[in-house]
Amino acid sequence: MRLRVYIEDLSKHTGEDVTISGWLYNKRSSGKIRFLIIRDGTGVLQGVLVKANLPEEVFNRFDELTQESSFSMTGAVRKEDRAPGGFEMEVKDVKIISVAQEYPITPKEHGVEFLMDRRHLWLRSSRQHAILRVRHEIIRSIREFFDNRGFTLMDAPIFTPAACEGTSTLFETEYFDLGKAYLTQSGQLYGEAGAMAFGKIYVFGPTFRAEKSKTRRHLTEFWMVEPEVAFNDLNDNMDLAEDFLQHIVGNVLKNRLPELKALERNTAMLENVKAPLPRITYDEAVDILHKKGIAFEWGNDLGGTDETVVSEQFDRPVMVHHYPSAIKAFYMKRDPNNDKLALAVDVLAPEGYGEIIGGSQREDNLDLLLGRIHEHNLPEAAFDWYLDLRKYGSVPHSGFGLGVERTVSWICGLDHVRETIPFARMIYRLNP
Repeated sequence: MRLRVYIEDLSKHTGEDVTISGWLYNKRSSGKIRFLIIRDGTGVLQGVLVKANLPEEVFNRFDELTQESSFSMTGAVRKEDRAPGGFEMEVKDVKIISVAQEYPITPKEHGVEFLMDRRHLWLRSSRQHAILRVRHEIIRSIREFFDNRGFTLMDAPIFTPAACEGTSTLFETEYFDLGKAYLTQSGQLYGEAGAMAFGKIYVFGPTFRAEKSKTRRHLTEFWMVEPEVAFNDLNDNMDLAEDFLQHIVGNVLKNRLPELKALERNTAMLENVKAPLPRITYDEAVDILHKKGIAFEWGNDLGGTDETVVSEQFDRPVMVHHYPSAIKAFYMKRDPNNDKLALAVDVLAPEGYGEIIGGSQREDNLDLLLGRIHEHNLPEAAFDWYLDLRKYGSVPHSGFGLGVERTVSWICGLDHVRETIPFARMIYRLNP
């Protein structure tokens, strides 16, 4: 009985007879020698069919196989650096599982809309495969970072009774007899409750923003990780974000370099992601923009172009902190020395990828927080439980959110965020 193995494990089976099951990636023929290239999701392997060594019916199965047909092939494994994947199999048997119909995605150029309409098939391509393997490594590294530092995972609800980031970007739905409910914009408020119970936690899950944005940086559904730590101030928060990014990027460079090479990613900037990261104030960012001839008005939020201009001055991500409080969320604590500034920080990725982390020290004073809720015209009753956190043992605390898809886009060097998630949801796309 021959052993069925995965292509990524072939180095452990050189010289052995094994079976590989997968899909036809490509094939070619040179008369009495034929080549089947199979993919199984972990890699690709070239199988060599020699007519003189095979029953005619096995040799002729080559003709039946079309692109993406499923089959298995059995034979002896040998190292071959010239072959796709670096290994080769001397095939002794081929079993056809399912012959595929004419495959719609061919080597010719296809438009983005064509490929997005067939996203369920486009995922099989080598480029998409590389991107999503990097995404997996980023998510694995996120969990590893927090789990190894004693954080507790705190799952936040997806249905919420009120806005977190702003009422204009909510997806609304009817919730039985209780009225309106909204898809979450962030798990942060619930994360704060977790931090008051466990000290340090992280929320990790899908979030939703109903922004009518068509930029290359926006999705309507994306994944976000949000750590929250009791007794941490803004500087502690920036230290945590700095270590966090260094860990993620370091792991991708260590474990997914072949995928980055397949994506033709220049890794020079990624190799620079090491502490300490530069930290500048919002005022210093405005000075940079003015020196670069950008007519930026103090008090405005940094737009995509502004973020790019600022980040171009650095060879690694840059932290911009102490934003105007008027443009930040109600829960962000104001600078005790200047009420016009919030103890907030954004981390801007280099190379024009913009904000990948946004965070702050949270307002821990009950009266001030209640005043902000009223200023933002938010329903006080919906935040009763959140205000309780300030009534029963309030402490300084801080946290941030990192968007997985923007991080994947930056690390992979992609032009658009739509390729960073298996099935992108945008204002003009709900299928497949």
